[in-house]
Amino acid sequence: MSRRAYRILPTESTTFHPRLLGTRGAVASNSNLSASAGADVLKAGGNAIDAAVAASFVEGLVNPQMHTLGGECPLLVRLAGERRVIAVNGSMAAPGRATPEAYRARGLSDVPDSGILAAGVPAAFGALVTALTRWGTMPLREVIAPALHLAKNGFPVSEGLRNQHKFGIVPMKARFEAEWPGSAKLYLPGGRVPEVGELMRNDALARTFSFLSDSKEPLAAFYKGDIAAEIVKFSKARDGLLEREDLAAFETRIETPASVRLGDTELFKTGFWSQGPAELQTLALMWQYDLKRIGFGTADYCHLLIEAIKLAYADREQYYGDPEMTKVPGEVLLSDFYSKHRAKLIDMKTANRELRPGDPWRKAALLPEAEKLTPKDWGAGTVHVDAVDAKGNMASFTPSGAWISSAEVIEPLGFPLSTRMMTFYLGPAHHPNVIAPGKRPRTTLTPSMAFRDGKPWMAFGSMGGDNQGQWLLQFYLCRAAFGMSIPEAIEAPRLSSEHTPGFFAPHASEPNRVRIEPRFGNEVLEELRRRGHDLDVAPDWTEGFVSCAAFDEDSGLIEAGCDPRGAKSHCFPAAALAW
Repeated sequence: MSRRAYRILPTESTTFHPRLLGTRGAVASNSNLSASAGADVLKAGGNAIDAAVAASFVEGLVNPQMHTLGGECPLLVRLAGERRVIAVNGSMAAPGRATPEAYRARGLSDVPDSGILAAGVPAAFGALVTALTRWGTMPLREVIAPALHLAKNGFPVSEGLRNQHKFGIVPMKARFEAEWPGSAKLYLPGGRVPEVGELMRNDALARTFSFLSDSKEPLAAFYKGDIAAEIVKFSKARDGLLEREDLAAFETRIETPASVRLGDTELFKTGFWSQGPAELQTLALMWQYDLKRIGFGTADYCHLLIEAIKLAYADREQYYGDPEMTKVPGEVLLSDFYSKHRAKLIDMKTANRELRPGDPWRKAALLPEAEKLTPKDWGAGTVHVDAVDAKGNMASFTPSGAWISSAEVIEPLGFPLSTRMMTFYLGPAHHPNVIAPGKRPRTTLTPSMAFRDGKPWMAFGSMGGDNQGQWLLQFYLCRAAFGMSIPEAIEAPRLSSEHTPGFFAPHASEPNRVRIEPRFGNEVLEELRRRGHDLDVAPDWTEGFVSCAAFDEDSGLIEAGCDPRGAKSHCFPAAALAW
């Protein structure tokens, strides 16, 4: 080795990212700009909730292909010194005129997957401001300041915003020009697609931010004032269903989270209006087996994971919905008794190709065929923010919806409306997710928080539609069952099942189909094929975008981590900071 320079020797590390450790704070998100905003708020004296709110506002500006202010934001909060987790239902609500008949009268057999007829009452702003006022320490003016600055002065266009498949400006250019003039004016300046790195401003959103931050009652200003009036005016001009009364009546719900205790850990998720409890069900099924003996990444591990997902997500399809408007047997679904009976359905040698919901009402492992909501011949965009502060406050926020690919930008406001109503069904009438006035659609969004030995441990989450819960489940298993570090657990190979009908219209499924990264190894892939799984071998580093922030109450150590998959895709260059 030369005497003139020190050469760094290669390590034996199996991860791209090192452990990011600190004692003062941590923020992880899908953009360096939002992570920096959250960090700045923490350094200015704010707590983790302040930081997560600030980062979420920035995400809604710089990643509008994944989330904007008109969307949703379910979230989990842990407050310093407390042994509980608080859930916030940040899901949108259907308008009062949203009935199956209203859609059928328009010649529709399903809720559209885009446009004004899929738009409901925006929920993200309500959730963020509710979290801020109840558990934050800073005024809205200070936490919204980073987003306001970027909206007014410009932010660099990312690869994802410009080019992301189906969601970005490039694939949406023709529709913007032909149908959505408000979107074209904002995202096609001068009639052209902006280049990566070009500064983009959103002057209308900057005015919206300024108006809200100057308001004595921001929630009233949004849901009952000028912004509500503008939203309804826009909707009515396009034959939408929203009325002033819909926005005025909207309330953010604060709830007790769903949870499952497994070994020395406890995992918390939002309620049965989300897919979060399906992760809990899957874990409860897998915990009936000796996971350490099976080992991570083996054919038995992959097979068990896939088959448990099939069973849990079949129950998701059959029973999950807005608990305020449908009876969900949540306590039974998460019970040890039910999990043990359902786990006996797993054949460790053969993949099952059926959709097999259980019968929690009768406490039976299988529902009679005639009562299944999906017939026998069934066939074929989000961000996340985590924050932790030195006192142990923790936040897990999953903003999503109102993507620029799904709805026109309301020109005076600078954002589109959420189209999450596409997840509703028009029938049958007894379906738990059939559309109804005021109902919250069930959602894929699933922020996560976990305790270990009764103490706060980590906040984590992901984007990814129906698959995000599966990716988070695997991350959690890597940590809780196999003792991996945060970067090891994030970067471990992953898979996802496409077996269950999706939440989004047209609710498609690919029975027995599994997307899997090849890093599991050829022997594992061949054994899975032998057991009957239909494998779609994905490129490596394509299954999931997990981020995490962790806190050790005993030592005060804080840690953050983010997924290199985003950077390798050029779409979600996630960022994690700890100091």
